[in-house]
Amino acid sequence: MKISVVIPTMNEEESIGEVLDEVKKALTGREYDMLIVDTKSTDKTRDIALAKGAKVIDEPRRGYGRAYKTGFDKADGDIIATLDADCTYPANKIPELVDMIENEHYEFITTDRLSNISPGVMGAVHKFGNWVLKTTANILFNIRLKDSQSGMWVFRKGALRHLHLTSDGMPLSEEIKIEAIKKDLHFIEVPIDYRPRKGDAKIQSWGDGWKNFSFLFKKRFGMV
Repeated sequence: MKISVVIPTMNEEESIGEVLDEVKKALTGREYDMLIVDTKSTDKTRDIALAKGAKVIDEPRRGYGRAYKTGFDKADGDIIATLDADCTYPANKIPELVDMIENEHYEFITTDRLSNISPGVMGAVHKFGNWVLKTTANILFNIRLKDSQSGMWVFRKGALRHLHLTSDGMPLSEEIKIEAIKKDLHFIEVPIDYRPRKGDAKIQSWGDGWKNFSFLFKKRFGMV
């Protein structure tokens, strides 16, 4: 099966090369491609990605969710894997998760950053925000996620046809998991080692946290 690794970027020159090198090392011997969905980077992100062998897709429309939906549409792999461009997610875990899809017939795998997180990797405010969002999602949708905000997923591309994804912003991360569970896909959450980020953070803790929190209620009560 071919694997398409989709990574959204916006000014990630400090880290994108290292991320792509890790992907290439992890997937040596497998059929794969790397898709960078770039939102008007003004640094060397695009040049570095191209030099590392990635395909660069221009997406002038802003938004985390918008970038991913564009990447999903352009990906031609049988399996899609997602990563952030800041070195926080372990690309070397992708082969193990792909094997679970191929051998254990999972349709959607998400990752859990929080169960085994090392001290100092995530600040107290960020941890509390993740707990609030996870708990709210679990109550509203009667599910049991350990990490509703993780941005590393591995799934069969065919699973997308079952998912009604409405968010073009950060809430896509929680929405895609809720949809996968509620549409009865063969789903599992797998713990990973989450690492310190490289480069500037793109998330605005309070602003994005509120958007994610309010989105959960909008989705639960049919307002999106």
